[in-house]
Amino acid sequence: MDNKITLSFDANIINKAKEYAEANNISVSRLVEFLLQKVTTSGYHSLEDYPISDWVSQVAEGEATYQTKKRSSKSLKDEYFASKK
Repeated sequence: MDNKITLSFDANIINKAKEYAEANNISVSRLVEFLLQKVTTSGYHSLEDYPISDWVSQVAEGEATYQTKKRSSKSLKDEYFASKK
């Protein structure tokens, strides 16, 4: 059974994900589902345990930062409906 989830990403990442998904004949939703399934069923205990983390660390420009902002459920709902117009 499918459930819905709302995620926020940088606009450039979204565009690249859409291009990647289209090139591979898959929806972005299924792509994210596939990646999350891989992450949650692996034997790795943290993101740093993934084999790709060393490579990402070598090519990254500094440490990754995760930006979040606290928002009320009303503002989230307003943002969601505004994006559907």
